Amino acid sequence: MTDEGTLANYASIAGPAIEARGGRFLARGNPVQAYEAGLNQRLVIIEFESGKKAIEAYKSAEYQTALAISKDSAERDVRII
Repeated sequence: MTDEGTLANYASIAGPAIEARGGRFLARGNPVQAYEAGLNQRLVIIEFESGKKAIEAYKSAEYQTALAISKDSAERDVRII
């Protein structure tokens, strides 16, 4: 289950926390069409200079605050590649 109000609050904190550490949002949204084993779920792709920078952003106090806000409002699958 997703709580849209809580997710908006999360995004207002998470977005700036990610961008402050060099993250650049490449895609955000729901798929127009999902093929093969693809899931019809919201996806966010963020580019960082390196995996190390992405991990630093994820572990930052600001981003952890955002995660705490949205803890029970969405199921997440985070991958750093």
